[in-house]
Amino acid sequence: MPGQQEVQPSVETSVDSLVESVVVVDDHNFVLGAVPRGQMREEALCHRATYVFVFNGEGQLYVQERTLSKDIYPGYYDPATGGVVTEGESYDLAASRELAEEMGIEGVTITPHFHFYFQNDDCQVWGRVYTCCYDGPLVLQEEEVASVVMESPEDILSNRNHRNYTPDSLVALERLVHCLRSRQP
Repeated sequence: MPGQQEVQPSVETSVDSLVESVVVVDDHNFVLGAVPRGQMREEALCHRATYVFVFNGEGQLYVQERTLSKDIYPGYYDPATGGVVTEGESYDLAASRELAEEMGIEGVTITPHFHFYFQNDDCQVWGRVYTCCYDGPLVLQEEEVASVVMESPEDILSNRNHRNYTPDSLVALERLVHCLRSRQP
C-alpha cells in the first residue's frame, strides 16, 4: 500500500505486565483502587488507559502491529500508542511513559484532547486521548510492538476491515477526527 513504512522492533523491554498494579475505576471514572493487571483482565474490571495518536508531518499515523503475546487484542493493529494507567500515575504521566516505552519517542509535546468510555465483551475502559507529531527514528518495544505501518486516519476509518484494528482505538480515532474537524475554520 502506498505511503506505508514498516519498522521492525529493535529493543526489548521486560515488564511482568500481569502483576503490574493498575488503576481500576467505576463507570464514572472515579478511582476505586488498584489491582494486578491479570486480575483486571480476568474480572474485566473498568480501568484507565491512554491513547496517544502519533502523527508524522504528512498527517499519517504510526499504526502498531501488536505482538501475539499481548493480553488483549493480540496481533491486532493499533492506531494509538498507549496502555493502562498504573497505580500512582496520572493519565499524562502514563501517556508519556507508554510513548517512550513502546516507540522510543521522548521530548515531544503531547496534547490532551478528551476522555471517553469504551466497553465491549473484552474490556471496559476510561481512556484519555492525546496527539503528538513525530518524524524521527523509532525504537520499538519488542514485547509489545511487532512492527509499525503508516496510515492516514481517513484510510483507517474508511477501511475498518482492511486490518484487525483494536476496537477501542477505532472509537477514539473516530471521535478525535470529528473533534479536530470541528475546530477547523
